Amino acid sequence: MALNFCHAARMSSRIERTVTVSWRHQVLFAQNIFDAENATLRDVLVDGEEREAREVLLILDEALAQARPTLARQITAYFKAHADMLKLACAPIVMEGGERTKNSYFHVSEVHSQIDRYHIDRHSYLICVGGGALLDMVGLAAATAHRGIRHIRIPTTTLSQDDSGVGVKNGINAFGKKNFIGTFAPPFAVINDFGLLATLEPRDKRNGFVEAVKVACIRDAEFFDQIENDADALCHFEPAAMQRLIHRCAELHMNHIATSGDPFEMGSARPLDFGHWAAHKLEQISEYRIRHGEAVAVGIALDCIYAREMGHLAAADCDRILRLLERLGFSLWASDLLHEGEDGKLVVLEGLQEFREHLGGKLTVTLLSAIGKGFEVHEMNVPKVLAAIHELHDRAAGEDKKIIKAHG
Repeated sequence: MALNFCHAARMSSRIERTVTVSWRHQVLFAQNIFDAENATLRDVLVDGEEREAREVLLILDEALAQARPTLARQITAYFKAHADMLKLACAPIVMEGGERTKNSYFHVSEVHSQIDRYHIDRHSYLICVGGGALLDMVGLAAATAHRGIRHIRIPTTTLSQDDSGVGVKNGINAFGKKNFIGTFAPPFAVINDFGLLATLEPRDKRNGFVEAVKVACIRDAEFFDQIENDADALCHFEPAAMQRLIHRCAELHMNHIATSGDPFEMGSARPLDFGHWAAHKLEQISEYRIRHGEAVAVGIALDCIYAREMGHLAAADCDRILRLLERLGFSLWASDLLHEGEDGKLVVLEGLQEFREHLGGKLTVTLLSAIGKGFEVHEMNVPKVLAAIHELHDRAAGEDKKIIKAHG
């Protein structure tokens, strides 16, 4: 009996250690990084290490390559100019960007095959030059090949430079849900080249403004004031105003990642996803016809009206936020909000359950008590949500009548 007792005791014993891992997260701001005289990219790749030339595999967004036909050659020339320290494994690989690239694991496997073909190892680099969707997909490939290889993001859209590209999340869509498959993996570095925004269509230049409004709403009232003051300049895409917005928005996101105590979202709160529970579902309902930033604008407006109706947010603050979004060129209405499922219920409401499932635990939605002050709730009053949706509809109908009257 004594022997059996000792054996059982050994079987139930435990060894436990707390492992602390520190990592550097760096975002650099530059202009014309593929100019041979610009040392920014070279210095990031060399990183002070004395070893052989760094091997690099580079993925280039197809839309950017088409808008800038000489860019691929310029990238190749840059690596030739720094051949003593850098080695481009092959010519830049052009891949489709946009949300479609995230709708299948095929593209991740395609990047994996190139990593294998060119023998990119954990001390080599995978660079992605493109918009947020391509960065998400390539980041997933980087995080899973060899259990993680050095990845450098070079975001080329306003939204990816001030929000998605500076985070630590990678992923693709699956089972009709956004970012269902993914990882948390900090990139080796992020380099924001403002010059790469020049060829964007107005819709895509504007798309990232809403993420700045979002983070200002939950974190920084002074930043909100600045965006209001710069609204006219931002509408005309004046470079100085755009650079101020991108820099401060990226800084606030970095601050959250570094100081929130939950960079990999182990808890149940996602304050940086303010306005996103409806936005993610709205993108899916529209089959991604509605861009992410456009969906977030609607989602923020919806949650602001809801917070006002629940007595959390002053009417004046709610109105300031809605007016700023409209001044920046965003519509606060999408007919997809009224899309019904077979059960006759609005499909967008499924976003609440999916939001909870995506993180796990209990539902946690960030709302506002004032501009610059976010707080969390763990349930949503569905009739009040529906009332907020109908208010947005009525607001849009009223704006349409004003336009018709003005042109009548």
